[in-house]
Amino acid sequence: MTSPAGPPPTGDGGTEAKRLKLLAVTACPTGIAHTYMAAEKLAQAAESRGIEMKVETQGSIGAENILDDNDVSTADGVIVAADKDVDLSRFAGKRVLKVGVAEGIHHPERLIEQVRSAPVHEPGGTASTAPAGGGRERSIGYKALMNGVSYMIPFVVVGGLLIAISLSLGGHTDPSGGLVIPKDSFWMDVNNIGVIGFTLMVPILSGYIAYAIGDRPALVPGMIGGWIANTGALYGSKAGAGFIGAIVTGFLAGYLVLWIKKLGVPKFMQPIMPIIVIPIVATTALGLFFIYVIGKPIAWVFEHLTSWLSGMTGTSAVLLGAILGLMIAFDMGGPVNKTAFLFGAGLIASGNQTVMGMCAAAIPVMPLGQGLATLLRKRLYTDQERETGLAALFMGCFGISEGAIPFAAARPAEVIPANMLGGAVAGAVAGLAGVKDAVPHGGPIVAVLGAVSGVPMFFVAVVIGTVVTAATTVTLIDIGRRRRGGAPVVTEGVAAAEPALVAAGVGAPSGTGARAVVAARIPGGAPGAGGGAQVLSGYLTEETVSVRLEARDKEAAIRELTGLLARSGRVADVDELVRTALRREEQGTTGLGEEIAVPHAKTDAVTAPVVGFARSDEGVEWGSLDGTRARLVFMIAVPEAAAGDEHLRILALLSRRLMDTGFRERLLTAGDERAVLDVLGEIE
Repeated sequence: MTSPAGPPPTGDGGTEAKRLKLLAVTACPTGIAHTYMAAEKLAQAAESRGIEMKVETQGSIGAENILDDNDVSTADGVIVAADKDVDLSRFAGKRVLKVGVAEGIHHPERLIEQVRSAPVHEPGGTASTAPAGGGRERSIGYKALMNGVSYMIPFVVVGGLLIAISLSLGGHTDPSGGLVIPKDSFWMDVNNIGVIGFTLMVPILSGYIAYAIGDRPALVPGMIGGWIANTGALYGSKAGAGFIGAIVTGFLAGYLVLWIKKLGVPKFMQPIMPIIVIPIVATTALGLFFIYVIGKPIAWVFEHLTSWLSGMTGTSAVLLGAILGLMIAFDMGGPVNKTAFLFGAGLIASGNQTVMGMCAAAIPVMPLGQGLATLLRKRLYTDQERETGLAALFMGCFGISEGAIPFAAARPAEVIPANMLGGAVAGAVAGLAGVKDAVPHGGPIVAVLGAVSGVPMFFVAVVIGTVVTAATTVTLIDIGRRRRGGAPVVTEGVAAAEPALVAAGVGAPSGTGARAVVAARIPGGAPGAGGGAQVLSGYLTEETVSVRLEARDKEAAIRELTGLLARSGRVADVDELVRTALRREEQGTTGLGEEIAVPHAKTDAVTAPVVGFARSDEGVEWGSLDGTRARLVFMIAVPEAAAGDEHLRILALLSRRLMDTGFRERLLTAGDERAVLDVLGEIE
């Protein structure tokens, strides 16, 4: 890490700008197009002003043009145009301006002016943020929440699956203890490992929410605060606050740390603030606040809900089942859920097994419903969420309701109401049918192991509740998307227009840092590609180029471009390629602005990478952030098993080149397909 440098130089005058040396870092979560477009725009703006600038890109092919200690020590300022976390500690002592990556594309000149008066970045501090259009600041909370969820998911999956496996292979029913795994057995050890994963998931969620807001000093108070929230014994409650409490402590810790950072402290204390003072003060303050202020109401709610439920025994079984289902589904392991569960479990000993039967039917509905939703409407979910959905289905079969927590944390407004409705329906049906459960556990596993009376109606209740949950979830997500005017449903905290290859997931392979030359013009034909001149490593040929795009809307344009790609002989399933490309558009427009769109898909509908290009005279509405209609449209398709990351390099190089106004103009005025190939042959 670079040692803090001295105060940045100041001054003005006509010769000062010529001597100015600036650095920049561009990055976005998927790191494909916007990363390189912003880098190119900033470099062009600096060159036009006679300013020396070096730009580091953090893209899918790895960090390139990396800024070293010498670069930092001689720089007059740093522009960070990024929509993901970038380590700012190496820029301590330098003027640092942090903005979204879109600002680097659309307003590079303004950023160069602003960085000259940006505040000096202090160790452990946060960079100055320039105002940006489009509500960028309103997304900070959502981005922080998504950061926590993304780190929490592996703990949910690993912990949940290990518990499920240990129960299925090593457990048996016991009227006094539910599903019991013999002590000192191998499967008990597996179960304990899974329990540790589940125990950690709540503080992980809280810690990384806080980290996204307050950086490293917020990590410890966020995690410890999450642990306290999940440990009800610390504040007199039989149940912890669960994931909802973790979200609260995560945001409290993050913003508390931000506030502490703004306090003026003596200079000799500044080096120890981020590693000692801030974590200790924030952790202590947050922990005591939760125990003495937030925790007491949680304990009160638990106690009074239990008393209220006790007074409802003997009322309508349908009503009681619906209420218990609502409570089970609300917070999945939190105080409301635990109240309902312990109420049902406590009545087993007195001979009343019907109340636990209602709870048992509602318990698996949330993970099963959310998992089913990811299968019913795949385009509404990211690859990670679809994978989590499969794990949630498995966990639901074993009565592990926490499998739905990642979905509820990511979209509480849509998922929690859907869960509650499905849980209420399942509980009501089980109550109506008089389903009984002899053990304090839920899910299909208890029926399979013989602990449930009225097995057929138990499964009917679970299936109906699951379907209601899934249908309600996708409906609410669709409604929310329409209210946002077609904005992407799942952005994971990234700029909506980032054209990621997400059809079935593209990893971010570690790059070598070397810039590969992948655009060499190839005079001969390639297998399956037909004859004629080729560019972009032979992926684009004269057969896949058209200078007249007839389509007038996005979907029609994608279908027309798919037809172009099919001429190459590399498209095995035209309809599937269209569907995959349209699913990508559902998650965020691939319109890059500047009259450019790059729809793309990663799917086995193609047998080899292939690129097409079409030009529209009137332009096609593509939802670009700058409002321009797409006239230059490239379509990229690669198979699932495409080796290496050459297609990512092609897109990166293409994105850079398309920022050149002269290059775009030559594409727009090229007379025919061969002339277009001549222009594209300039990319190298």
